[in-house]
Amino acid sequence: MNPSDAPRLVEVTGAEALWLLESAARGRLVYVERGAVCVRPAVHVLERGWLVVRAPARAAALSDGAVLAYHTDEAGQGDGTGWTVTAAGPADFVTDPHEAAHYRRTLCGWTHGPHDTLLRMSPRVVTGFRVPRL
Repeated sequence: MNPSDAPRLVEVTGAEALWLLESAARGRLVYVERGAVCVRPAVHVLERGWLVVRAPARAAALSDGAVLAYHTDEAGQGDGTGWTVTAAGPADFVTDPHEAAHYRRTLCGWTHGPHDTLLRMSPRVVTGFRVPRL
């Protein structure tokens, strides 16, 4: 393949990155635990400007107000197209029992039990890229 024919990343606007984030259902929660980066599969929903994430993360490893990252992407099958979005910002636990029940019904979890965590993130930085069709 000629280098000029290789796919290129094209940065998208913040609004388009949010639209792509909203269109996806699954992603990965990224945080630091005991000095090591942890990446956990997660599901999410974007509601009223909040990114609500349900992930199999130990709540003890997270703290209210910690800055977390969330990443989601979609790769085209065989044609090399796709997109990637990363959101970062402070997050808090969803503690209200009615709100937590709503999100547990809305977001099918990867796991149930003590490592089933609900977080509400305020996305401060949202970046995204597309790999367009050549």
